[in-house]
Amino acid sequence: MSLLRQPILLLSRSDRFKSLVSALPVTSGIITGYVPGESTDSVLAATARLADDGLKATLDLLGEDTQDADQAEATAAAYVELLRRLAAAGLTPGAEVSVKLSAIGQTLPGHGEKTALEHARTICRAARNAGSTVTLDMEDHTTTDSTLGILRELRKDFPETGAVLQAYLHRTESDCRALAYEGSRVRLCKGAYHEPESVAFQDRLEVDKSYVRCLKVLLAGQGYPMIATHDPRMIRITGSLAGRYGRAQGSYEYQMLYGVRPEEQKRLAAAGETVRVYVPYGQEWYGYLMRRLAERPQNLSFFVTSLFSKK
Repeated sequence: MSLLRQPILLLSRSDRFKSLVSALPVTSGIITGYVPGESTDSVLAATARLADDGLKATLDLLGEDTQDADQAEATAAAYVELLRRLAAAGLTPGAEVSVKLSAIGQTLPGHGEKTALEHARTICRAARNAGSTVTLDMEDHTTTDSTLGILRELRKDFPETGAVLQAYLHRTESDCRALAYEGSRVRLCKGAYHEPESVAFQDRLEVDKSYVRCLKVLLAGQGYPMIATHDPRMIRITGSLAGRYGRAQGSYEYQMLYGVRPEEQKRLAAAGETVRVYVPYGQEWYGYLMRRLAERPQNLSFFVTSLFSKK
């Protein structure tokens, strides 16, 4: 099934296949298994359910590669409203937001970085006022330098802003060293974009080795590591390394995707670990769905069944 990973990632950029998949109702099982719904109400309800289970959340309004300035502004405004409603519902102690900079203007021609920075500042200010925080999602490698540059600017006024680093990139161990300082929140994931061999490890074992090297840097550092993995081996390794480096529970956290290994999420939380669930929502679920299929290609058979049953 691992041979399907790259073809599925390529399909995540296919407008033609997107049109076909978009004909499916959002209520189909393969979608709702990963995305609780399209509305703010749906994601607030999911966040409340997670809180009842002792789990924290980071909420992602789906969308990326925005080429329209009005849409970028609308997305930023939607995050501000989401944060307002999280605070009103008393959910911000355990909930933050994850933001893709390309959804708020990063890829706009001519002034993209400036626009994204302005919108990100607005969201970070709203998060602070709500008693929450923001983490900047990382996208494909062509945006890495831009994203880290915007992160540096944001952290001048909002040092609590989180970063994401992807272990499959050759550069990431070095980036971990640069970001493993006191007060720095860093989510370490393996990576879910189709990247060339020149910048990213292609072999699963090499990605795993890179993840462990990066994990060591972050746990040995002074920052707050956010360990984004569902891999049982990586969870065991994290526990072992946390002990080696004198990390108490609560000085780091595990992060997992909504709908993936929910019983393990609860088990870790019951054992005293901090566990945060990445909860995506909204109408732009296609690219996210395809990357999740690439990570777990065994889900493809369920997806294909759903696809053809709706003909």
